[in-house]
Amino acid sequence: MSKLSIKQWAEEDRPREKLLLKGVSALSDSELLAILIGSGNDKQSAVELSKEILREAGNDLNRLARMNVSDMMNNFRGIGEAKSVSIIAALELGRRRKATRTTREKIVSSRDAYEQFAMLLADLNHEETWALLTDRSNQVLSTLQVSRGGISGTVVDIRLILREALARYATGIFIGHNHPSGNPTPSPQDTNITKKLKEAARWMDIVLLDHIIVCGDTYYSFADEGII
Repeated sequence: MSKLSIKQWAEEDRPREKLLLKGVSALSDSELLAILIGSGNDKQSAVELSKEILREAGNDLNRLARMNVSDMMNNFRGIGEAKSVSIIAALELGRRRKATRTTREKIVSSRDAYEQFAMLLADLNHEETWALLTDRSNQVLSTLQVSRGGISGTVVDIRLILREALARYATGIFIGHNHPSGNPTPSPQDTNITKKLKEAARWMDIVLLDHIIVCGDTYYSFADEGII
């Protein structure tokens, strides 16, 4: 017996129609994902395939966000390049929405700094470095992507950070990067660049307030450890 397509289901069980009828908040994660992929395969409906994808990600959207196009194409029958790209793009939009600030954020602790950087870095499977530029009240003036690298590292341009800080009349800097390996322990290179940036900023009357290493739900703070 062949599988029913989504169009043959009861209207309230069809994701698109359910969204229109009950609103987006009434849909499960698998139903939202089914809308993105549009169709399933010869053995699964779009909703069933979406449930399988979520199960493989441990029903964790953060884990799903770390999958790349190859992961999805190789592991899920009926998911090709176009559907993979749609899923990745939707998750990235969600991440950017979360990171968008409607008001200036004030950073008063390493936890505050971590939460800002986690919105930018926590889901990535490659390394990136970002800077938060602050005023004298530690309110964020600007967010700057400093570099983007591979799995094992990235290059930090101190001049880029300081040039932007001067242009924004910033008096403080927080920098943060992620360790895709899951180990928050700083490398010798991490410590070296932190000390160099602190010293260079000091000559311009700018304070390096902290360097945060993001590892999913955990983090390392150079300030908390007394290195800054």
